[in-house]
Amino acid sequence: MKIAERMSRLGTETAFEVLAKAKALEAEGRDIIHLQIGEPDFDTPSNIVDAGAQALKDGYTHYGPSAGTPDLRAVIANEVSQTRNIDVGPDNVVVTSGAKPIMFYSMLALVDEGDEVLYPNPGFPIYESMINFVGGVPVPIKLLSERDFDIDVSEVADSITSKTKLMIVNSPNNPCGSVVEEKTLRDLAKLAIENNLWVLTDEVYIRLMFEGDFKSIASHDGMLERSIILDGFSKTYAMTGWRVGYGVMPEPLVEHFVKLNTNSVSHTASAIQVAAREALEGPQEETYRFRDEFKARRDVFVNGLNAIPGIRCPMPKGAFYAFPNIQGTGMTSRQFADELLQEYGVAALAGQSFGAYGEGCIRFSFANSTENLQRALERIAEFVSKNR
Repeated sequence: MKIAERMSRLGTETAFEVLAKAKALEAEGRDIIHLQIGEPDFDTPSNIVDAGAQALKDGYTHYGPSAGTPDLRAVIANEVSQTRNIDVGPDNVVVTSGAKPIMFYSMLALVDEGDEVLYPNPGFPIYESMINFVGGVPVPIKLLSERDFDIDVSEVADSITSKTKLMIVNSPNNPCGSVVEEKTLRDLAKLAIENNLWVLTDEVYIRLMFEGDFKSIASHDGMLERSIILDGFSKTYAMTGWRVGYGVMPEPLVEHFVKLNTNSVSHTASAIQVAAREALEGPQEETYRFRDEFKARRDVFVNGLNAIPGIRCPMPKGAFYAFPNIQGTGMTSRQFADELLQEYGVAALAGQSFGAYGEGCIRFSFANSTENLQRALERIAEFVSKNR
């Protein structure tokens, strides 16, 4: 059997591979602390679950519009207009089965073979995977631990060529937990306008900001007509298994994203869209509790990491990830992650899983209980002490 050449260009998410290894060790009776997967450890709020269950009972089991139901699109447009201080309507919204399709559709709709795409590195691995899959050329925006993962705008400017088509911005960032400052966003917006670039702005963690107010690059003058906002429900509302997300974009792009939806999944499940509407319109107290709990866990875990010789970890400003530099331990990222799991039962991800510039770092998700995080810190400290 001959597989299409393009499949060799398709990457994966290492988090799921490490999860499988960790589960296999658990099946052997090992005690594993899971800090590898980017998933809230909370259950979906009951009002959302009830809305989805009732929708099934009410007959929301049939086909719907490929772009999403009109009522959900309207609610999303209102939410995005308020949270980003921009003016968008239902006709700017496409609902998808999770947020990842917005990445995929952006590449398929905008990037021709040989076009260059600027993307954060280290960054969510699906960016680079999708760029390669469609025949684009990935050009890294370096996020270096020695500058606490800040973007050097002059480096970005030097990376732009006549072939550059798209820039990806992710704030708060996965895996770094960093937030792009307002001045940097303004400078990146200027570069996008001057060079006629599209911008995919991944904002899936905006309700998990621990300091300051969220700012979107799409809110800057001249950016709304060239920006695709990516967001979803998985992280904020603990709805990872529901698979519902959305993109907000200029109207001329909508028909192309809808066509891609139609050709792939037809549309997002009808009952799930009812639940998603309840998530946005219903009580928000649980989401604030999630955020406050993540912040408290962050403080415990990151301060604990920084107390371990050989580890230096900037304080994340958003999301639920710590991305410490472990070069002081004398180990590579892969060695550190593999041996920490095998010998001490703590599952984490090697930094290079998020791109070449992640080498020297480890990603831990602190979406776990404070008790488990403290147990993990004890094991990490013992592991580092043994190997120094």
